[in-house]
Amino acid sequence: MTAVRSLRAKAGPAAPALQLGIDEAGRGPILGPMVLAAVALTDDAAATLAALGVTDSKRFGAGAKAHATRSALVEEVQKLASHIEVVVIEVAEIDARTRRHELNRLEQEVAQQLILRAPPVARIVADGARIFAPLRASFPHLISENKADATHVCVAAASLCAKVRRDQLWQQICDRYRDEFGEHLSGNAGGGYLNDATRRFLQAYCARYHRIPPEGRASWPWDFVAELLTPEPSSPSSPRLAPSQLSLL
Repeated sequence: MTAVRSLRAKAGPAAPALQLGIDEAGRGPILGPMVLAAVALTDDAAATLAALGVTDSKRFGAGAKAHATRSALVEEVQKLASHIEVVVIEVAEIDARTRRHELNRLEQEVAQQLILRAPPVARIVADGARIFAPLRASFPHLISENKADATHVCVAAASLCAKVRRDQLWQQICDRYRDEFGEHLSGNAGGGYLNDATRRFLQAYCARYHRIPPEGRASWPWDFVAELLTPEPSSPSSPRLAPSQLSLL
């Protein structure tokens, strides 16, 4: 299921024209949820936030210092935005839609709901040319661009809100396992992306429990720990399980 976290909403019929930015964080990781955010700004708010340094969240890098910088900017966004909404898409839903080859469609559906719950806006900008272009059929004032978070402040603000929330959730995952696997979870611990740090943690976890963690996206490839996992029992009529389908129990 998707969990909606509405941060701020203010709009009225006499409000200045708004631009709504939409962006995501956490589409690619093998661990943890994905987050989408929508932020509506006036032109004046966008200019102020740009002067404060609001830009593509990826430009700040990784680690505690980068998270602190992004978090401080999100506080500024919260002060100036006319509307903010953040949606967390949990692993179970990501897996169900990925197995049906509908991950793009899932993002489109969540973005559509974000748009419908936002106040009326003059323009919508979504980061992802191919993913969000189909929404133009319902919202002709929408433009979808790759790297829109680098050129549109409303999208950069959404990028920051999504990234900060995703990082908060990732830290909760790390905290959950720090007592057992602390040596593999220092700093950002790979952010849940399939890099060396995340591989080390998952190899240690799977060696101990012979299953992937509940925060793992089972629809992602797990070949790198396949020999450590216990296959689910299969009946004669059941197909042989691929590594990505091994036990989550």
